[in-house]
Amino acid sequence: MLHYIKGQITMHIPGGVVIENNGLGYQLFVPENSSIYLSKEGETVLAYTAMIVREDDISLYGFGDKEALSMFNKLMTISGVGAKAALSILSSMPLDEIKKAIIFDDHVTLTKANGIGKKTAQRIVLELKDKIGNISGFDQSSGAVESVLSADGKSEAVNALISLGYTKGEAVCSLANIEEKDLTAEEYIKLALKGLF
Repeated sequence: MLHYIKGQITMHIPGGVVIENNGLGYQLFVPENSSIYLSKEGETVLAYTAMIVREDDISLYGFGDKEALSMFNKLMTISGVGAKAALSILSSMPLDEIKKAIIFDDHVTLTKANGIGKKTAQRIVLELKDKIGNISGFDQSSGAVESVLSADGKSEAVNALISLGYTKGEAVCSLANIEEKDLTAEEYIKLALKGLF
């Protein structure tokens, strides 16, 4: 089992890179928004890896940090989500956005990834909601999510922001950062929109 590979990128391939280490070229499939994929040929990178072994194929998947690898492994535990679908999700948005979508029951955001339909996205949210770690800049363990959704004005503001095209995660995060209490829905929306721009 390979835990990580450190070496030079020798070429980019569709959906991945080739990393040379001690004269061997390892083909890794990586998220298209990762630091590894965005690195230039000749640069030295460290890729944390997951090896997927099937009857007719052995593939390596590489990630720039352990957190992305952990999310890949969690996504792979969901029925109907294979390695390509998990990689597609990780390629479609930053890791914190994926976590927000799962925590805030925002399956619509997950369907932005190629090959992820509504039912699969709902299953991901349902099965991973309690297994997601902290989101940088937002501590969901503090009860911020529940306080936003339980406050009348904020709850209305969430629905209004969603109707304006924001995701549920974006709406809840922007409202959770508002310290003022007992405002009207309209006042919350104005303050939230300032934070979203």
